[in-house]
Amino acid sequence: MLETVALSALTAFLTAAWNGAAGEIGKQTLLSAGAMARRTLGRETPLPTGPEEWQTLAGQVHARLGHDPQRAGEWALLVRSFPGQAMALTPAAGLPPASRDFTNRQRVLKQLKREATRRAAGRPRVALLHGPPGIGTTAAALHLGAALHARFPDGQFYVDLRDTSGGHGPEPAAVLLRLLRQMGAPPERMPPTASGREQLYRQLTAGRRALVVVDHASSAAQVRSLVPATPDVFLLVIVSGRPFALEAERVAVPPLSDRYAVQLVKKVAGAEKVARAKARMPHLLARCEGNAFALKAEALRLQSEETDQTDQTDQTDQSGRSGQSGQSGQSGRSGRSGQSGQSGQSQQGAPEPRTGRPGCDPVCDAVRTACECLRPETARLVRLTALGGWPSIDARLAAAAADTTPEEAARMLVEASEAQLLDPVGDERYRFRPEVRRCLADTAGLEHGIPQCSAAVERALDSLLNRALHAAHAALPQSWRTEPAPEEGDAYRDEAEGVAALAAEVGNVVRAVSVAVEYQHFTTALRLARALWPLQLKAGYWDEVLPALRVATRCADERGPHSRTAAGLHFQLAHCLGELQQWEQAESEARAAIACERAEGHVRGEASSVELLGLLYLYQWRYEAAFERFGEAERIYRRIAAGQEGARDVARALALAERHQGRALRGMGRLAESQRLLESATDFFKEQGESYNRARSLTDLAETLLDAGENTEALTKIAEAESLLTPAAAPHLQYLAGLRLRCEGNG
Repeated sequence: MLETVALSALTAFLTAAWNGAAGEIGKQTLLSAGAMARRTLGRETPLPTGPEEWQTLAGQVHARLGHDPQRAGEWALLVRSFPGQAMALTPAAGLPPASRDFTNRQRVLKQLKREATRRAAGRPRVALLHGPPGIGTTAAALHLGAALHARFPDGQFYVDLRDTSGGHGPEPAAVLLRLLRQMGAPPERMPPTASGREQLYRQLTAGRRALVVVDHASSAAQVRSLVPATPDVFLLVIVSGRPFALEAERVAVPPLSDRYAVQLVKKVAGAEKVARAKARMPHLLARCEGNAFALKAEALRLQSEETDQTDQTDQTDQSGRSGQSGQSGQSGRSGRSGQSGQSGQSQQGAPEPRTGRPGCDPVCDAVRTACECLRPETARLVRLTALGGWPSIDARLAAAAADTTPEEAARMLVEASEAQLLDPVGDERYRFRPEVRRCLADTAGLEHGIPQCSAAVERALDSLLNRALHAAHAALPQSWRTEPAPEEGDAYRDEAEGVAALAAEVGNVVRAVSVAVEYQHFTTALRLARALWPLQLKAGYWDEVLPALRVATRCADERGPHSRTAAGLHFQLAHCLGELQQWEQAESEARAAIACERAEGHVRGEASSVELLGLLYLYQWRYEAAFERFGEAERIYRRIAAGQEGARDVARALALAERHQGRALRGMGRLAESQRLLESATDFFKEQGESYNRARSLTDLAETLLDAGENTEALTKIAEAESLLTPAAAPHLQYLAGLRLRCEGNG
């Protein structure tokens, strides 16, 4: 029975297929749509690059369907079989818990509540919450979320941009990616483009009542696409520092007044401790200047002091050591067991007032004070670890920086966290507040000397490189694009553990590439970037690794142009850009990889890079150009003789080239040739026992047979592919179910 398909349904299908083109199955759907569009219009149709172009294509196809009932029925079946059901907003874990020590901020909360609850009247609900570092902007936002929890039944979503590896924070597309993950978008349905992600964000939030909090934003561009188009979504952007230009209700968080500052100190240290330190409170309040972070640090210090300490003892000790203030900030510091260690004060005495001094910074004062209360070795560890600007810290990384054991480093990290110098983030990892890290890094050179600081960074880089190389090798043990595992260090059991380990460390590895270049460890930078290849290939971490690949590729071109390393990095960058549908840049990088491989005489690398260029053309629906590149890649592979580098990979590479040529031929409408090549590739993977690649080739073959009208044979191939896949391949199985529906409906 022939059906018709409405223009709106056709437009929705094409747009959804484009937005869902992540991973192999997403690309498969898009290729099917491209082949169908070409057959319908009778000409090559380049892949549209935006919603307007997709609407135009849908209109052109729909106009033809009115004159071709058979083709209209095929489109109807394709649209009906598409597994891309509408996604629903899934409430995530919500906001982090609000602080129990939250104090006052009534005016701030009133302004935020007014913006969150006012009549929309056609104006998006957006607030920009800002204030100096440590003043309490995040605490105010979390308190608001807790207070208004019932108002947002569809979820509260929190994205903190401070743990990213880039110096200026993530790109807007990466911010959308992180938020959409919070909203429950599965990886296989994640749009590869910024415009597609924004469209999905608006679909998920349409008609919903939700709170979206973006913490530590650094530019308006990062959050502009998140401005809600629905009246009951409230976007709260938090800026630590000066506000930027964003159309929003600006809410400044001022310093706490002395009254509320004392309340905060009492909540943390206890009223009894504050009473004992009554004489010191004016100096404490003056030094902290109403900064919540500094006040809490001082309160924690009061809490740790001996309970029998009295104001009179404080004043007496201060008088007795008035001439020794210049000694307490150096090697004479001790841990909590002996003295409080305040800089510029007595062992147990009142601190000297610091207000009015040029360059006074309450956060840095608090950091220095906290370090003085720690054991010297713990203070050293946090300073040296802060130098790299690592997005997250674990015991192994801290141990490398401080040249100690992971067990001792783990204990020190707990101490530093208790002193508020680090925030725990789960899985025995920690991270610095940006302002705390800057203060620690700024004092590291003065406290420990430049040579020791440089050595600490080098040890941290070596530790990250060792882990990354082990993980990359475990994830792709047979790949010539990954280095052999180092002899030193801990190996990972299997591919899954290798990928997981690399994913857990991706932020630090990406950051390490830039740090290595900054410290002129260029070889380390390039090896770190190469180790990211498994995350691109197997885990879809394209947004995450892109900054590192750009840095490393520039470095390789400067340090070793036309080298194999440069070729490999251009290849990785081309692959990454292609997955994100940045086609022009991707093609340029692929051609650069080809040129480097040719200059090096690396035949296998040249063939692989030509093959990648063909894939870029294929996914743009440029089937003729893709077919030519796949044929060229095949000819280059055949130049590798027995005994030469890459000879063992030739047979498999030729089978993949056959499969890709078969896919391109299907798009060109040359179905008999496509069937022959796909059958050859399928037979090879069957002989080799490669179930995954065999299932992929069988899926391609089934689609070619369906296009040729051989529905019964196509159903046989579908059943064979299904038998090879495990439940873990749910997207592929779902796609095959849709393909079966098309075959049965076409019969």
